[in-house]
Amino acid sequence: MIPRSRSLLTSLVLLTSLTARTPAHAAPGGCASSVPYWSGHGGYATYRVPAVVKTRHGTVLAFAEGRRDGPGDTGDIDVVLRRSTDGGCTWGPLTVVAAGQGNTRGNPAPVVDPRTGAVVLVTCANHGTATEAQIMRGEVTPERGRRVFVQRSWDDGRRFTPPRDITARVTRPGWRWYATGPGHAVALTRGPHTGRLLVPANHSAAPPPGSRDTGREPRYYGGHALYSDDFGRTWHLGFVDATYDGTANTNETSAAQLPDGRVYLSARDQNGSAPGNRLDTYSGDGGLTLDRPYTVQPALNDVPVVQGSVLQLRGPGAPLLFSAPSVPADRRALALWAGSDAGRTFTRLRTLSDRPAAYSDLVQLAHDTVGVLYETGTRGPYESLEFRRLRLP
Repeated sequence: MIPRSRSLLTSLVLLTSLTARTPAHAAPGGCASSVPYWSGHGGYATYRVPAVVKTRHGTVLAFAEGRRDGPGDTGDIDVVLRRSTDGGCTWGPLTVVAAGQGNTRGNPAPVVDPRTGAVVLVTCANHGTATEAQIMRGEVTPERGRRVFVQRSWDDGRRFTPPRDITARVTRPGWRWYATGPGHAVALTRGPHTGRLLVPANHSAAPPPGSRDTGREPRYYGGHALYSDDFGRTWHLGFVDATYDGTANTNETSAAQLPDGRVYLSARDQNGSAPGNRLDTYSGDGGLTLDRPYTVQPALNDVPVVQGSVLQLRGPGAPLLFSAPSVPADRRALALWAGSDAGRTFTRLRTLSDRPAAYSDLVQLAHDTVGVLYETGTRGPYESLEFRRLRLP
């Protein structure tokens, strides 16, 4: 079973790493970018899987996985955090929000509860020696396999409650793999489900009886959502995408609430047979059911097989944004797209750089400014997590 506490000595050592504030890159008129995480610094070989939110007090919280053993998804992995009180230009010390202690903790999906201001964080964990392939093949016991946890912060992200296991409330029998987000979750602010905290997620299922499949095949990936209507105290399973037909293999997912109150869901297609690598759908009832199955979004065919982020900007006529790499066969050239028709079409606004890039997450900083926290580097995409501030027309 995954330990839920960490020693005081370990906590002190981790909390004192990266105590110097990180300088931003200079830019005319103010800060343009900063680098809150560098691989090889602060006690971690690699930082991956960014997630970012802005609190009620305007603090930017940049979450990531701190991977001690390298860029791989298995091993000793912590969920870490850095805070910025100046819009992402400089960053405070690194803190550990959920310690792996030799096990794997990750897939941060934070959301700010608009009613209370609390920061709610949902994550996943598994035993440090269990790989995704082993879990999908059913070779790992439930105790060592994927578990789901929730934490809350009442003080602007300075301290979080210990991880609380909610696995039994948000899974189905026969599921094997499980991943929240990654990237920010969404708080619904319009319609009959106002106040709901909704976390997009994905899972894998066991093959049907008599099948010769192992469960490792991508066709067994599916999407789902979990939600809370009481400030993150209790959680429930929402819609479940359980087609498993190999056409659209729903994987890592992000969500945004549209101006008309519907939830837009954008997902990675994990090697499905349909053309393209991005899927989307809608939910008109706050994530309880889907309006239609996940289908390919052809306007995003330039995106490779990778996680992406969506963000509905606030304000009259504000667009829906999407961020991801923009080279179909490579994780490179992170770009920003925008759509004004509820996600039916997207137009590329700009490419941030031609460098390697992978996962990303979006946050609105001001009415005309967004932030993008993304994986990037010069020789590969996992050398750092950069935070870019972008002014929009």
